[in-house]
Amino acid sequence: MLDDNRRKRYSRHLILPQVGEAGQEKLLAASVLVVGAGGLGSPVIYYLAAAGVGRIGVVDSDVVDVSNLQRQILHGTGDVGRLKVESARARIAELNPDVEMVPIAGRAEPDNVMGLIEGYDVVVDACDNFPTRYLVNDACVLQKKPFVYGSVYQFEGQASVFSKEGGPCYRCMFPDPPDSDLVADESDPGILGVVPGVIGNVQAAETIKLIVGTGESLSGRFLLFDALKMRFNELSIKRDPDCRVCGDSPGITEIDPGEVSYN
Repeated sequence: MLDDNRRKRYSRHLILPQVGEAGQEKLLAASVLVVGAGGLGSPVIYYLAAAGVGRIGVVDSDVVDVSNLQRQILHGTGDVGRLKVESARARIAELNPDVEMVPIAGRAEPDNVMGLIEGYDVVVDACDNFPTRYLVNDACVLQKKPFVYGSVYQFEGQASVFSKEGGPCYRCMFPDPPDSDLVADESDPGILGVVPGVIGNVQAAETIKLIVGTGESLSGRFLLFDALKMRFNELSIKRDPDCRVCGDSPGITEIDPGEVSYN
């Protein structure tokens, strides 16, 4: 039940017929795992906490660097050298005491990913590398959990919702990771600081809608954002019946630590 303090804090949600008290109570009871506390994770974590999502797990092994501050708004100058998950926990505790933030100082790996996501309702991809993305996608499909995807590059961003109620997964669109040599050559291409903010907010909105059960999700749709042209475009995507993980006869039925996609 919502007490007077919560009714005041979430008053702008409560007057929305699509949310209301019932929707806010769903948010307070919900749990979300965010993989990454950097450029994408910062707005995702901030807005989910502000919205009153009851438990937010954050997976990240990095410490705050001064070069992060141009886009990673969850952290401040005084946090340089601090673990990002600890910086995030302090910031969220200040923002909203209703929220339990669970810091997980490490990486999603083949030997722990199933346990990491098991206790959460929704998983948000805020990572910055392909092995983790494919790993978390596969784990979400195997556990039938929605996977809110986001990615950014220079002036561009992408977002979608995968593994939702028979919808496509990430491998339906991108069956295999790109060549590792190509990725290494472009490992630091630069990024306009506001682009992760745009895409991260899209991810936060999609997550809130999934929890509340309202609106039309990005499942089956692939959103493309171009900051230079200030355009949003959209592609239609469908579940691939031959997909290795969510297809009719999947080849991936468990997380295999020896799978090359995860190394």
